[in-house]
Amino acid sequence: MLLVDEVSEITRDAIVYRKTFHAGEFFFQGHYPGQPIVPGLILCECAAQAGALLAASAGQASSGVPVLTRVNDVRFKQIVRPGDSIEIRVQREEAIANATYFSAKVMLAGKLAVSLQFAAMQTGGE
Repeated sequence: MLLVDEVSEITRDAIVYRKTFHAGEFFFQGHYPGQPIVPGLILCECAAQAGALLAASAGQASSGVPVLTRVNDVRFKQIVRPGDSIEIRVQREEAIANATYFSAKVMLAGKLAVSLQFAAMQTGGE
């Protein structure tokens, strides 16, 4: 399940990309009938995929598969609905051994929708 529509900016330590949610996406089924919203887990997954793209662009992913190991301090500020476009901004905060720590912001119409911190670890590839 790829949740990336367009990468608009990428540097060694940051990435910005956009995603537009369409009414036909599978996760709207049952979440919630008559009032569909993007599940919070999907918004966190958007940030995690951005972190994986950032790691791959820096050559980190060549040593194995990045695995999400921790999600902290998640704050939901706005509801995201079908038809909404979000901007995901992920910043690499620190890398220690095979673990990388990130902070993320999910923006909706220029306002914060979700903020979180997460970590990923490289596995395998040796």
